[in-house]
This record gives sequence, structure tokens and C-alpha cells, in this order.
Amino acid sequence: MTRLTTTLVAATILASAPALAAEEWQFDHAHTMIGFTVDHLGFATMYGVFTEFDGTVLLDQDDPANSSVSVTIDPASVDTRYADRDAHLASDDFFDVANNPSIAFESTSVNVTGENTAEVTGDLTMLGTTNPVTLDVTLNQLGPNPFFETPTAGFSATATLNRSDWGIDFGVPAIGDEVAVIIEAEVIQPQ
Repeated sequence: MTRLTTTLVAATILASAPALAAEEWQFDHAHTMIGFTVDHLGFATMYGVFTEFDGTVLLDQDDPANSSVSVTIDPASVDTRYADRDAHLASDDFFDVANNPSIAFESTSVNVTGENTAEVTGDLTMLGTTNPVTLDVTLNQLGPNPFFETPTAGFSATATLNRSDWGIDFGVPAIGDEVAVIIEAEVIQPQ
């Protein structure tokens, strides 16, 4: 659900970095987490992550409106630290991974809201349904990685969506309809 992350990077880096021509940035998978939370029967909040994803961020620091982000998530990689629940999430009650092998996010706009913040809006496609989602993004840091000197951007992003908007309504309302998306990411420039 959260290929929203790359869009966030575009907005935040553009807001705080020196102007350069459009450049491609890639996810540092070892330092990126695309996660979510959902209410479970009112007793607790359940956490999950997607471990397999890929994407590209094209940043135009001279004109942020020309930046773009494309992210694809493998829903079969969902991990909630409980194998039986993960298998249920992969079933046709939820992500239906047999018939829907990917979740996609494509940015449509970047609205810089502050020195290190932005709203990144894009189209999120799951189960053959596409709806807009807006991520609130904070740029944590932009600069060379102190270990490798690789240009790196780190950011945090959040969004809230209703899973039923994509037809994922199993267990609603006992299992929450509202899903919080949580992204912690680092992107790097290819050397």
C-alpha cells in the first residue's frame, strides 16, 4: 500500500536540496521500511510490513512539480510476525495475491509545505482499484552517507486510508477499516 514512499522523497528532497537537474534515486532496501497498522477488535493495534518492493524516484530540484515517483510492492511479502495471519492476508479475503501480484503507487503531485515537509499525492492501485492517497512527508536529512560518502536522503512519511475503498472489507468493523501507513526510508543516488 505504500509505494507512496517514493513520492515523499521527491517532495522533501526538492524542498531542501540545492538545485540540480532531474536525477534518479533508488531505495536503500536495508534501511527502508514500508509498514502499516490496523485496529484488532479494539484490543490492540496490529503492525505489519511489506518486505519486497522496488521503485524509482526522479527528482527535479529546479522544479519539484516535474518530479515523479513509481513504486511497486509485492503483497505476498506481507509480514506481521505471525505466519497464519500472513497467509490469511495473502488470501482473497484481503490482498488476493494469486490474482493481484502487485500493489502500485504513482505520484501525481508534490506540494512543498515547509522547509523539510511536503504532501505527496499519488494513485494507489490494489486489487484492480485505483484511488488517490496523500502522504505527509518529513525530510530527516539529505547529504553524503558518512560511511560510504554516497548521496543519501532519509525521510519519514505517513498516510491514512480506508481499506474498504479498495474492496478489502473482510471483518469490518471488528477489524479496523482505517489503516495507517508508516514509511521510514533512505534513498541513494546510483554511483
